[in-house]
Amino acid sequence: MTAGLSFIVLLAIGAPIAFVLIGVALILIVAGGNAVLLDSFPQQLFAGIESYGLLALPLFILLGELMGAGGIGRRLLALAQAMMMPVRAGLAYVNLLANLLMATVLGSTVAQLTVMSRLAVPEMERAGYPRDLATTVTAAGGLLAPVIPPSMNLIVYATVAQVPVADVFVAGIVPGLAMAAVFALIIAGLGWRHNLPRVPSQPLRGRLRAGWQALPALAVPLIVVGSILTGIATPTESAAIASLAAMLIGALVYRELRLADLPQVFVRTAVTSGAVLFLVAAAQIIGWVVTFAGLPAQAANWMQEMASSPLAFLILLNILLLLLGTVLEPIPAIILIAPVLLPVATDVYGIDAVTFGVILCLNLTLGLLTPPVGAGLYTASLLTGVSAERLSWLLVPFFAGVIAVLAGMTLIAAINAG
Repeated sequence: MTAGLSFIVLLAIGAPIAFVLIGVALILIVAGGNAVLLDSFPQQLFAGIESYGLLALPLFILLGELMGAGGIGRRLLALAQAMMMPVRAGLAYVNLLANLLMATVLGSTVAQLTVMSRLAVPEMERAGYPRDLATTVTAAGGLLAPVIPPSMNLIVYATVAQVPVADVFVAGIVPGLAMAAVFALIIAGLGWRHNLPRVPSQPLRGRLRAGWQALPALAVPLIVVGSILTGIATPTESAAIASLAAMLIGALVYRELRLADLPQVFVRTAVTSGAVLFLVAAAQIIGWVVTFAGLPAQAANWMQEMASSPLAFLILLNILLLLLGTVLEPIPAIILIAPVLLPVATDVYGIDAVTFGVILCLNLTLGLLTPPVGAGLYTASLLTGVSAERLSWLLVPFFAGVIAVLAGMTLIAAINAG
């Protein structure tokens, strides 16, 4: 009770989530009379990020920065626009397709929203789209990043659950594409409801030109996805190779990435990586303290008493995760929840660990665009000037679409476990 109250108070006063987690961990140690844990507290904090799999995180963040600075993201958006037929709400489909392409490279909703808000929203406004609607479509497209490889959330889950990162990546492809398909249907409805403009038909020469200019940019997602799926490189190695490719393409092919830009790129990468990895370390501490206190066993017993079948367990899990996603960032939530509930899912209900991870990450993805914590929601609001409250209401149909995909995954997982 003391730890829970402390957690709420620290969040309410605006303390950074990493410091909230460390503070709650210390309170749990003192309140539980386990002062002996304080001796190994620093070592456990460092051990939280002592993982080869986590090395992929700063490399993918670097890749996103290089794509933005080198003009690769802009070429991918232009290619998506050239590919689109003259249909109603065409630029919204372009936005979705560009988000899909970006998701195969960036793996972070915040990074993707930062790039797409600067590129797509002004373009849609010039074409006659209301700014709030353009921002909504852009924010919804950002939900693809944590599910489609190379997702940072999937990397963290694979590290915590000790399952192959490549297996989790492969398992995330179909749900990610299903989300994109559902979003396309929602955009079709919005197009007719708001009478959104059509994309002007481009001549064949213009499409060929856009395709030719984007050809080097397409090499980056192909390197990331292709090297992982074929087993040529691990996710960490593929991120390093793709970052080098993005640097060379931006500097030598597009000539937009200058030597003078690199210090700023590296500084932004270091700052973002430090914040994310410190968050991972802090969340790992909470998991360590909670495990020592025996809470995983208590949670397992409670879940077994409440759920008599894999389907009942997954329904309870979905409800719990949707609630937790509104107050916790996905990465610390994954590190907190996976060690507690994964053994229950696999050992008691026979649910596959990889499938469990994708369901976990898909649930927590929604929290990125829901108040009060949603980092993606406030990022989109800050960059475009649309209020977070307005965005939350406009995103409801997209939330419903994600829940529909989640329901299908839950049913399939329950059937396979049964």
